[in-house]
Amino acid sequence: MTGIMSRGLKEGMKTSWTLGKVIFPITLLVTILQYTPVLPWVMEKLSPLMRLIGLSGEAAVPLVLGNALNLYAGIAAIVSFDFSVKEVFIMAVMLSFSHNLFIESAVASRVGVSWWLIVGIRVTLALIAAIVINIVWNGGTEMAQYGLISSDIADPIGWGAIILQGLQTAIIAIVQLACIVIPLMVIMQFLREKGWLSILSNKFAPFTRLLGMEKNTSMTMVAGLTIGLAYGAGLMIQAVEEDNVSKKDMLLALIFLVSCHAVVEDTLIFIPLGIPVWPLLLIRLTTAILLTLAIAYIWKRVDYSKNRKEATNEHRYNTL
Repeated sequence: MTGIMSRGLKEGMKTSWTLGKVIFPITLLVTILQYTPVLPWVMEKLSPLMRLIGLSGEAAVPLVLGNALNLYAGIAAIVSFDFSVKEVFIMAVMLSFSHNLFIESAVASRVGVSWWLIVGIRVTLALIAAIVINIVWNGGTEMAQYGLISSDIADPIGWGAIILQGLQTAIIAIVQLACIVIPLMVIMQFLREKGWLSILSNKFAPFTRLLGMEKNTSMTMVAGLTIGLAYGAGLMIQAVEEDNVSKKDMLLALIFLVSCHAVVEDTLIFIPLGIPVWPLLLIRLTTAILLTLAIAYIWKRVDYSKNRKEATNEHRYNTL
């Protein structure tokens, strides 16, 4: 038991260090940038796009902050303005698909999938969802009620205070990461060495096979669905290194998870904004399943065509 704990702690510290090297500088940089003219300039440039997807110009603020930082930053910005229920719902769906882009996408890319591909998928899904909702839903014109959420947060004064807040935010992000990743890796080490991981993988295997993946991706899927991309990346990295997860399966798993991850937390935190959360969850799950199935089908057809062409060329070579 002590040996398992020791090996799990070692893996947890190693993974926390790997992810921390990505999270710390990005969190520090983005936290500082929000108090400079850079983010306001970005928001101003995005205002015309906001109108195309049924949002007012002020919606650029929570969308930029949510994508640059996290969902909590986006929600804090939402309650700073008066939006309709429809606008809040559109922003909630967009931020569910596309949030914390720099950190989550950079962390996820550590398993070998292009950062640009991950970001591109998330942003594209967010924009398509916003356009569809804006066209299809004619209701939600009443003003949103934000419940007990408070946006009364004092801004730091002076560069020293801004940098200090950035450092504090980055350090807290690393500590939070380690507090989740290290125990998780200890638990996973225990499950792995006791053989329970195989049992869990077998239980989830039918779902992963339905999506075109082998069963050794099941724990990666479970981790991403429950605790998110950033925290689940530790298991993804370990899965690639130790479970021989293929590049195709990891790509499919990431495509599913960038569409739908941390489903409990990322859904429940929108309840205080006074929007319907069940449609939000269903939109994410349905999109993730359909997109992954489509990519798996295309990949299978491409492999089939490639193998058939190689077999034809080999036959021709043998008949010469």
